[in-house]
Amino acid sequence: MDLNKAMLIGNLTRDPEIRNTTTGQPVASFTVVTNYVWTDQTGQRQERAEFHNIVAWRRLADICRQYLHKGSKVYVEGRLQTRDWLAQDNTKRYRTELVADNLIMLDRAGSASAPFSGPAAEQTDNNEPSLESLPDNPAEEEIKIENIPF
Repeated sequence: MDLNKAMLIGNLTRDPEIRNTTTGQPVASFTVVTNYVWTDQTGQRQERAEFHNIVAWRRLADICRQYLHKGSKVYVEGRLQTRDWLAQDNTKRYRTELVADNLIMLDRAGSASAPFSGPAAEQTDNNEPSLESLPDNPAEEEIKIENIPF
C-alpha cells in the first residue's frame, strides 16, 4: 500500500497566481508559510519558517482566486508532487509542490475571507484533481486549530 498525503496549516505569502492551461482549465499557485518553534538546549526559543508551494486545479483554483489573498490562514490538504525541468543554463531544476485536494479557510468570520471547506477531489487519468460540486452553503462550520488532533 502507498500513501502520498500532506496537510498544512499556514498563511499565504502572496496572492494566488491564476493561469489557464491550453485547454482552458484554471490553475492557481501560491505559497504557504508554516513556522516551526522549539526551545534549544540553552533554553532559547528558536523558530524556523518553511515555505510550501501549493497548486490548485479547476474549481478549487477559482475558489482560491475569489477568496484567498496574502496573509490568509488556510488548511491545505493534498499530495506531494515533484516536477523537474532543464533550465536555460542546462542544469536540471526541481520543484516540490502540494497539489491541493481540499482547502479550508481559517480566517475568522467577518474578516476579509470567510471560512470555506473545499470539496473532496478524485484522481483522473491525467493526475490532476477533478473536483466534485460545491456544497450549497460555503460558510460551513469553522475548524479551530486546537481541535485538530495533531
